[in-house]
Amino acid sequence: MTTAAATTRTALSGTDEARLPVVEDPSKVAPRDARELSRLFFGQLAVLEEGTPEYQYARNTLIEMNMSLVRYAASRFRSRGPEEREDIVQVGMIGLIKAIDRFELTREVEFTSFAVPYIVGEIKRFFRDTSWAVHVPRRLQEARVELAKATDELRSRLGRTPTVRELAELMSLTEEEVIEARVAANGYNSASLDVALGGADDGETVLADFIGTEDAALELVEDFHALAPMIAELGERDRSIIHMRFVEELTQAQIGERLGVSQMHVSRLLSRTLARLREGMLTTR
Repeated sequence: MTTAAATTRTALSGTDEARLPVVEDPSKVAPRDARELSRLFFGQLAVLEEGTPEYQYARNTLIEMNMSLVRYAASRFRSRGPEEREDIVQVGMIGLIKAIDRFELTREVEFTSFAVPYIVGEIKRFFRDTSWAVHVPRRLQEARVELAKATDELRSRLGRTPTVRELAELMSLTEEEVIEARVAANGYNSASLDVALGGADDGETVLADFIGTEDAALELVEDFHALAPMIAELGERDRSIIHMRFVEELTQAQIGERLGVSQMHVSRLLSRTLARLREGMLTTR
């Protein structure tokens, strides 16, 4: 252990005196020195009272000294973008902290061997939970992986694309479960609605151009069918008022002029008729 990496101080835990090295910059401790120091700190962590300043110092120093393990594990996923690599390191730190909190010297195994599976497992869990474009249940995410393996195996063995029945037999699943896994696999990737498809004479066409939109007018069709018999039951004057107001789109004053009545009277007649139609519509729903 290099003397530049650590000096010595005394840390008290209850009535027991424990000597802990003071590491000036734990993140710069060489891996070989980190292994030796980690054993010392884990030994003291086992006897120090949780929550005390000495306990927190020992735990935080262990975390910083072993950050190189996180960087090592994260390097296996170097194909990811810069932003995602930063997320990988942060997730890997969670795995490191879990390993530190669960490690015991009595295991007689190097901490590095114990910690790396925790770190990698946390990173893989991060990919499994965040890489899907839409939320898919965990069992279907796992089934997708098994489906891909089974498909490759049968395609190699049969020289063709396997059927659903063949996949179900190999995977010991029902055909419905295989189909469900196939559908769920579609949620792994997504495409932007603005992606250019090309092929149009007046410029590039985007995916959104091929996706229909909801026509609000279609919702009125059912209402029109329900209203038709109710309007037929109205008196001739009420039907004329409805026609002039909503088909010819006349104002109440213009309707009054045609009928030779005041605008106020037209308003009362229209309100009464609409209330009757509205009540009839609510009754039929």
